[in-house]
Amino acid sequence: MFLVQLAALALNRAGTTQLPKVDLEWLELLRDLTSDFPEDEPWCLVVDDWNQPAFLQPPVPSAINLKTEISTPDALDLLITSRNHDLKKNVAREAEAQDWLLALISLQTGEGYSGAGNYGIARMNGGSSSRSMIGLAPLPSQQSKLNIVRPGLWFCRDVSVLLATRETQWNEQAFHGYPRVGGLGLTWMAPWEEGQQLELKDLDIWFIEACRRVRLKNANGHISALSGNSASARISAKQFNGSLGDPWAPVHVTEGKSFTLAGRSFDYSTLVDVLFSGDWEMPLLARPAADEPPEETMALVAEALSRGNSKTEGFKSRILPIGGRISHALTLGTKRKELHELAKEQIGEIGKFDRALRDALTLAATGGKQDPQKKENRAADYAHSDLARSIFDRAVDEIFFDYLWKRYEAQEEGMEALKSEAQRFADELNKRATAVFEASISGIPCPSLYRPRAEARARSKFRSMVRYAFPELFPSLITEEDNNALA
Repeated sequence: MFLVQLAALALNRAGTTQLPKVDLEWLELLRDLTSDFPEDEPWCLVVDDWNQPAFLQPPVPSAINLKTEISTPDALDLLITSRNHDLKKNVAREAEAQDWLLALISLQTGEGYSGAGNYGIARMNGGSSSRSMIGLAPLPSQQSKLNIVRPGLWFCRDVSVLLATRETQWNEQAFHGYPRVGGLGLTWMAPWEEGQQLELKDLDIWFIEACRRVRLKNANGHISALSGNSASARISAKQFNGSLGDPWAPVHVTEGKSFTLAGRSFDYSTLVDVLFSGDWEMPLLARPAADEPPEETMALVAEALSRGNSKTEGFKSRILPIGGRISHALTLGTKRKELHELAKEQIGEIGKFDRALRDALTLAATGGKQDPQKKENRAADYAHSDLARSIFDRAVDEIFFDYLWKRYEAQEEGMEALKSEAQRFADELNKRATAVFEASISGIPCPSLYRPRAEARARSKFRSMVRYAFPELFPSLITEEDNNALA
């Protein structure tokens, strides 16, 4: 995201849409962005004069005191390590310049709120949220089945789309007050006086943030850093809840907030919500470009650092191959609704197998007792099935979208083809659920005296629930024994 924004800013400043082929041309474009600094201070990691900017480090007025010593780049980075027995802090003592550069980018363009005086970026819905990236990336045709995204192709595609749609973007975001031309793109070039905030009317629509007061220093060839607090966030945009025209961020249609990945990952339920529900506006770079044909297979890339209150829950990433017809359907209301209906059908089918696993394994945990349990006891018994259900859900996640795309394509062939695809999906769910059940049943705790009865009744319960929900998967009708077990 940093490189794409930077390249787009430089090319737009130069009035061209042609991406350079050699590094010297890029050098000229970048220097043109900072022409007021002939010594290239905005591109240097260490600048001794703190009245001048350094790379992602705003000038520090003389009245500001940076007190916190940071000796290694891993201590500067945004990852919160509240338990120092697992992921150690301050270990990168032999760090090179590029380590500091990457830590600066990570911190300044992705950090959230982390205590008084430590504010986060504006492109985030709240200080405990995350900046998500959801976009399309080209796949080389000969490697498309391997989900390999080549960074060069992806970078060129995103930069070209931004440049081709700048006027449209500006019109769509006019209510933010961005200037058409002349806005500040590299926010670290502006002095940061105490209590002073940058306004959106002063910024380019593709502005790159620098949310923290940080300066690097060099002592005898060893780089370290100093950081300090601020009285307010660098950019005055809290009222927009992260919805600032970020080309990778979905925005809620009614609530006007950017998408946050908190306590979850980009599993099928999350992606169905974001891509198909209609509750989220697809970000610019997740929409097919005008010159991308419907038959071209792309990769949908979804990435974010899942965050919570004073914690991080891991970097989540998913690359999902998506046919051109599907990617174009995401921008069309009727087609998007069709995909959502089909996805909800699949989720409903998954839920039936999930309940069969839950009830059958819970029956085993009770020793095969079929009498109703008290509500509080029932909840404790259900917990014995949680691991198996989680394993099943992950197994389903691997196949969910492959079958969804097939089901969507089958609509054109008629109801019989659609039913056939639905049955194939149910059959695959049955195989996976059965495998999880058999792998889990022996680990369910129950008194040894009742183990044979518990396992026999649990298997009967699982089989009968599946047959009741999906009779088409079995050549014979549901037996009286199965109905009794269901009852």
